[in-house]
Amino acid sequence: MARHPRFCPAGLPQHLIQRGNNHSICFARDEDYAAYAHWLHEYSEKYQVAVHAWVLMTNHIHLLATPETDNGASQLMQALSRRYAQYFNYTYDRSGTLWEGRFRSSLVENERYLLSCYRYIEMNPVRAQMVDDPAQYNWSSYHCNGLGVPSTLCTPHEEYQKLGANSGERLSNYRALFEKPVEQSLTKEISTALNKGLALGSDKFKKEIETLYGRRVTQAKMGRPKKKSCT
Repeated sequence: MARHPRFCPAGLPQHLIQRGNNHSICFARDEDYAAYAHWLHEYSEKYQVAVHAWVLMTNHIHLLATPETDNGASQLMQALSRRYAQYFNYTYDRSGTLWEGRFRSSLVENERYLLSCYRYIEMNPVRAQMVDDPAQYNWSSYHCNGLGVPSTLCTPHEEYQKLGANSGERLSNYRALFEKPVEQSLTKEISTALNKGLALGSDKFKKEIETLYGRRVTQAKMGRPKKKSCT
């Protein structure tokens, strides 16, 4: 059976994740992370995808990005996954699949959830107990979004820009978002939407997406449909 193409409409932020096959490592040393980040930048420009937040973990990656064209995010991930797998297999004299199938994605509502996704992504190393503070982890966008380190990879989303009238205000207000951990219920909501390919947002947002694009972005109800009674 043919697989449905990933739902990647232009202009809508998307939370993307790709995992190593069988949870195996995808990055073994700093040079691997640097190579992936380099190609992420290259292909994001080629396929016109603005990357707002990212983290490279040992066995998976997270991105928050907005494509300028339909299927731009899908083209980015396909090219990036293929190029990095070739590099990794050659570098470590291995063969076979590096990634666990296709990437997963979730559309994100701007106003209510976008900055929560920023935090969710950049707090990954803290939740994994690799560091105590996101600033301590080298391979994430927190250094750009929270500390002001210049980056050619990160493009601030308009919701990030609204955090302050200038760079100093935005950085300070952004760091303040991290003073409290992402609520467990919100973490679960983000994770469920991502793993099941659902939209992350209000009921109104989800209904608008389904009406505009004719694609289901909400979870189907469980159970069999009720039988009609005989009359």
